[in-house]
Amino acid sequence: MKFVDEARVCVEAGGGGHGCVSFRREKFIPRGGPDGGDGGDGGSVYLVASADLNTLVDFRHRRRLRAQRGGDGMGRQKTGHRGADLEVLVPLGTRVFDETTGEVHGELLHPGARLLVARGGFHGLGNARFKSSTNRTPRQSTPGTSGEIRELRLELRLLADVGLLGFPNAGKSSLLRRVSGARPKVADYPFTTLRPHLGLVDPGGEPRFVMADIPGLIPGAAEGAGLGWQFLRHLMRTRLVLHLVDLAPLDEALDPADQVRQLERELVRYSPELAGKERWLVLTKRDRLSEKVYADRRRRLLAALDWSGPVYGLSALTGLGVETLCQDLRQRLAALRAAEDPGPREEERGDTPWHPLAAHGRE
Repeated sequence: MKFVDEARVCVEAGGGGHGCVSFRREKFIPRGGPDGGDGGDGGSVYLVASADLNTLVDFRHRRRLRAQRGGDGMGRQKTGHRGADLEVLVPLGTRVFDETTGEVHGELLHPGARLLVARGGFHGLGNARFKSSTNRTPRQSTPGTSGEIRELRLELRLLADVGLLGFPNAGKSSLLRRVSGARPKVADYPFTTLRPHLGLVDPGGEPRFVMADIPGLIPGAAEGAGLGWQFLRHLMRTRLVLHLVDLAPLDEALDPADQVRQLERELVRYSPELAGKERWLVLTKRDRLSEKVYADRRRRLLAALDWSGPVYGLSALTGLGVETLCQDLRQRLAALRAAEDPGPREEERGDTPWHPLAAHGRE
C-alpha cells in the first residue's frame, strides 16, 4: 500500500430540513388549526481514529465528504428525519488543520477518538410553532440552516517512542530489521528507504516500544533537499532520537563529525522543538573496523563534537552492542513514561491497554 501522510479534503455537513406550513383538514373537525411539523437537524462530519489504518491514501481519490441533509417537516406535526452523521476513519496520529485559517482543529491520538470537523445545520420550524391566541392561522415557517463547509488538511504523524536519524546509508534500516519484525529495504546505495517504517522492539521486558525509521537526511533538508525532510514530522512525537553515524563510510573523505553538525543544523532549521529532543549517538557498522581503529575514531569524533550524551557502538549485521542499546532504551523509556503519567496505570483505571504499534501493524 502506498504511504501517504498528507491529504486535503472538503467536508460538508448536512443542512437542516425546512419547516412545514400545513393545516389540519379532517371531516367533522372544522378549523383544525396549524399542524406543520419541524424539519430535522443536518448530519455532522466526524473524524474517528482507527487502529487499523496507517496511511491517508484513502483520501487521494475521496476529496469531498458530505453528511446527510435533514428531512423537511410534514403535516400532522410530523418532524423530518435527522440527517445521519458521517464518521470518517483516519489513522492514529492524524492532525487536522483548517486550510483557510491555518488553525489546528485537533489531533486524534487514541483508538476511537472522535473529532467534530463540520457541524450540521439546525432544523427549520413548522407553522404549528407560531400558533398563539392572536395568531390562530400562522402561515409562516423557517428554513433549516446550512451545514458547515470546511477545507481541511490532514497530516499524519506516526506514533513511535524512538526515532532513527542519520545520513543515507548510516544503517538505520539495518538496525530496525535487527531489533524488530519490520522489513525495510536494505542496500548499499543512498536513499534505499523511500518511506517511513515502524517496528515493535521487544527487549525481553516491559515496556516494549516502537521504533521509527525515516529516509536519510542530507544538507539542505530543512529547505526541501532529499527525501527525509518530507518525513521529519514523524519524529516530532517520539520521546527519544537515535542519531546514527557511520564510522566506516564508503567515501573515506566524509568526516563523521561534520555529518553530525550538518544534521544538527537541519534539525534546528526545521523545528527547535525537534532539535531539543533527547538524542543518543549511535556509531554503526562497527564490524568493519578493528577494535583499535574503532576506539581511535570514536575518541576523535567525541572530542570534535564535545559530546556529553550517551554513546553506543554497534553492528546491526553481527548484533554487536545491539542488546545493550535496546535494554538501555527500555529503561529510559520506562522512566520517561512514568514521568509523563504519574497517575494510576491503565489496568487500574479499567481501560484496555493499548500500544502504538496497533495503529500501524507489523511491517
